[in-house]
Amino acid sequence: MNSEQVNRVSVDRLVEDVLIIRLAGSWTTSDSPPDDREVTSAFVPGTVPRTVRFDTSRLSGWDSSLLTFLMEVSKQCSRLGISLETDGLPEGARRLLRLASAIPERQGTRKESRKEPLLMRIGERVLQFKASSAEILDFLGDASVAFARFVTGRANFRRTDLLQFLEESGSRAFGIVSLISVLVGLIFAFVGAVQLKTFGAQIYVADLVGIAMVRVMGAIMTGIIMAGRTGASYAAQLGTMQVNEEIDALRTLGVSPMEFLVLPRMLALIIMMPVLCVYADVMGILGGLIVGVTMLDLNPIVYLNETRSALTLTNIWIGLFHSAVFGVIVALSGCLRGIQCGRSASAVGQATTSAVVTGIVSIIVATAIITVVCNVLGI
Repeated sequence: MNSEQVNRVSVDRLVEDVLIIRLAGSWTTSDSPPDDREVTSAFVPGTVPRTVRFDTSRLSGWDSSLLTFLMEVSKQCSRLGISLETDGLPEGARRLLRLASAIPERQGTRKESRKEPLLMRIGERVLQFKASSAEILDFLGDASVAFARFVTGRANFRRTDLLQFLEESGSRAFGIVSLISVLVGLIFAFVGAVQLKTFGAQIYVADLVGIAMVRVMGAIMTGIIMAGRTGASYAAQLGTMQVNEEIDALRTLGVSPMEFLVLPRMLALIIMMPVLCVYADVMGILGGLIVGVTMLDLNPIVYLNETRSALTLTNIWIGLFHSAVFGVIVALSGCLRGIQCGRSASAVGQATTSAVVTGIVSIIVATAIITVVCNVLGI
């Protein structure tokens, strides 16, 4: 019987067909799990008894841990057709066991993992893509109509909102744009210097950094920064309004959410993105200048003159066009995901993440398209 103190559970057979499970000690969740190998071996085919009884005379305390054990024994007895006698259990444990066994588990309440066929999954993805594409096209159409109404002076939005969004997407973004652009210029100059220095052509680092930043990299880095900063902010703002049913209230009042909410945000980024792009170009050239002066021992005036001779108005206009397109993309991505947001707090976070991902991917795709067009046009 010493094993009862160690394992807290033991098994005895009074006669061939009667099994007694003796429980001892404390059965609480704070104690270590009992060693129930003897009980498990008693239900092996060939040694299965007809009746199972309990002896709890040495049981000092119990809670849900005991009930969990009893439920498992009850399931085994039901599965094997064994009669379970609970007279030896504490009164409270008997009542709880009867209550747990009286109401069977409702079918369908337990989540079952069922792997769907491949063709079914493909079909669902196609239908989701079709519905999402239709929703995006509808949103772009409404945005185009709102912009046309703005051009004709009939758009309904507050000018103070436009000024606020200009400040949020403009002056407050100069710090992060400065840091990233200088570092990108440093990286371009360093990578170029390592290669050009072997040919004694260090001065052409100025051409490399200047053309790369002004033509495309300044706009791309600014667009990615604004997608993670401003696009996510727009999605969170509109998503919260969707949760609070403020957008539904605007529609009820006859106010177009596209004009009142989306249009000023889109205009703010269209205006400020070229400004931020020019500023990023200057900061990137400054980063290249730092590497040229400190690492390549170039004269600052010579470096700047080489940069000025390498740049053309075509490169500048292409970079500005990139930035304006990216401004529209970031604004529309943030507003689209915000308006598509569900009615829960977690949906706001998902909309914010989706806005950033959509904005960055769209920027890369738009860059590839513009680059191909420029190559076809020979500019």
